[in-house]
Amino acid sequence: MSAVKPGGSMSSDDVPLSAGLTGARPVPPHRQHVEPNPHGKRLAVLALTALGVVYGDIGTSPLYAIKEAFACSGDRVVPITCPAVRPALDEPAVYGVLSLMLWALIVVVSVKYIVFIMRADNRGEGGILALLALILQRAHRAGDERRRFALIALGLFGASLLYGEGIITPAVSVLSALEGLNVLAEAHPGVATLLTYYILPLAVVILSTLFYFQRHGTARVGVIFGPIMLIYFTAIAVLGLREVIPHPAILQAANPLFGIRFLLDHGLPGFHILGSVVLVITGAEALYADMGHFGKKPIRLAWFAYVLPCLMLSYFGQGALVLRDHSAVDYPFFRLAPPAFLLPLVVLATTAAIIASQALISGAFSLTQQSVQLGYTPRVTIVHTSARAAGQIYIPEVNKVLWIGCIVLVLTFQTSANLAAAYGIAVTGTMAISSVLFFVVARGRWGWSLAKAGSLALGFLIVDLTFFSANVPKILHGGWVPLAFAITLFTFMTTWKRGREILRDILRRGSLPLDLFLEDVERRKPHRVRGTAVFMTSEPEGTPIVLLHHLKHNQVLHEQILLLSVISAEVPELNDMERVTVERLPHGFFRVTARYGFMETPDAKEILALLADAEVTTVPHETSYYLGRERLLPDGNAPMWGWRKKVFIFMSRNAIGATQYFGIPPNRVVELGTQIEL
Repeated sequence: MSAVKPGGSMSSDDVPLSAGLTGARPVPPHRQHVEPNPHGKRLAVLALTALGVVYGDIGTSPLYAIKEAFACSGDRVVPITCPAVRPALDEPAVYGVLSLMLWALIVVVSVKYIVFIMRADNRGEGGILALLALILQRAHRAGDERRRFALIALGLFGASLLYGEGIITPAVSVLSALEGLNVLAEAHPGVATLLTYYILPLAVVILSTLFYFQRHGTARVGVIFGPIMLIYFTAIAVLGLREVIPHPAILQAANPLFGIRFLLDHGLPGFHILGSVVLVITGAEALYADMGHFGKKPIRLAWFAYVLPCLMLSYFGQGALVLRDHSAVDYPFFRLAPPAFLLPLVVLATTAAIIASQALISGAFSLTQQSVQLGYTPRVTIVHTSARAAGQIYIPEVNKVLWIGCIVLVLTFQTSANLAAAYGIAVTGTMAISSVLFFVVARGRWGWSLAKAGSLALGFLIVDLTFFSANVPKILHGGWVPLAFAITLFTFMTTWKRGREILRDILRRGSLPLDLFLEDVERRKPHRVRGTAVFMTSEPEGTPIVLLHHLKHNQVLHEQILLLSVISAEVPELNDMERVTVERLPHGFFRVTARYGFMETPDAKEILALLADAEVTTVPHETSYYLGRERLLPDGNAPMWGWRKKVFIFMSRNAIGATQYFGIPPNRVVELGTQIEL
């Protein structure tokens, strides 16, 4: 068996990108890696770009975090300003909440994610599935199946929670930005007052437009995301500073003792406040997931040099404002602005919310691609919207689900305050799972001692679970939404994985050892026809069932036969030297194994082009692809509950075909069907 060297694969610039929507598609571009240690101008450019992608979600938290922490209404679980339930809005309360928010940013974002979690990269890529794949490399070698199953379950549930966050974030961000019109209406009655009646319709239109344009990608407009977010962060810092300068005593809230004293003085109601404090750290997981696009150094520079100081000034400025004017507690973010700047601030905040939403949507696309490649999700339509950036993808199935979910949430909850009650569970749940997975990496891959890895992970986990517990009361007020969504997705993902394992076992038992098949070919000497036949098979061993059916019914074989298996690797990507291996067999047979990382999309044309370096020549118009199409029935004795069999069959029927997913020319495909009872 010999490894194939890089060959002359087709460039993505040679094929229109719109072809991906009509069945054909371009060869996916190769990913451009960010240099590990950029400096000077390049570092500044990457840090600026990271502002528009990495920090969009966490950057829009000032729109609603302070408001939710100090909100008061009869049906809320954290009414701090209600004298009947909490003490009056005074300095100790404001200082305590601000202290908790600042130290949440420091402990969770700065220490946990920026300093430690970002060290756990999978060949430069981050995110919970990339972290899971990194762990499974070692878990597979160790052969501990129970431990492997537990880790997979944790990772998949964490990924499912991220999808829940991806639905809530666009809805709550856009709504909270548009609600600035309520403040504008007070200063400019008339037209502005009329606009307040259209906040919901405007949110629906903005979100629908955002999801509609996903098919066109963000390559053209993405370059302005960074500068816009730079303006946004500067604006919220300046507005906050306007209140901090005349009230410098507010900076005392940086002392963590104020936060501790607040929790001790207020007991259980004070503990519930953490359910609102957690809103300031939403987006921390996205920070880790986007590491592969920019690298660690630019993300860390942008956070410590700009994002964290700007967020601190905004939160402290809002705190100073509500102490000076208790009536500003309803919309403290917008009441920081002078009347003349209100409308530009609403526009700027809405734009920032759209950018934050775009980052979450793109993250959901990337997460789905990883899940498909790792075998936890059925094949979906993956459209590469950029000829140069491999990370620019569009998945219409995911886009439709996210769009419907966002619109339903907006119309159901109607205000950002109601939606904020649904926030937090997904965020804190994912963070707790990341802490557990980090411990496994620290012990298994870095060789840390149990005391070192355990004490650090335990500290992170205590913080995560504390925030999670504080969000538990929110379950009855909307927190069930991301949980229900995550549980549903987790069920689908585990059902698909288990169903594919059972199906592969059935097909493996119905197959024939390849050496016996080749002996039969030698003995029978079937008629050979000109050209190449490619038999796609998920198993790199044995004889594909579709080949057995083809020979049985057609009684002929092509001169050259490729048994092609596409294997998913637990790494983000592979270079051309690692891509294809070829095993030469008798009678014109070749066993071809192509390996793709979880951040890549397999492409049949690329694979055949790489075979040229192994002296396996194929002519496109003389190459036929033989695929098997299984008709699944739930009547067999497979070890799977009946309802899960039906779910798996439903998912299998709705997965896109191998022809489209692997980029196979449709006019060169022959499908042979078989009926299988599960």
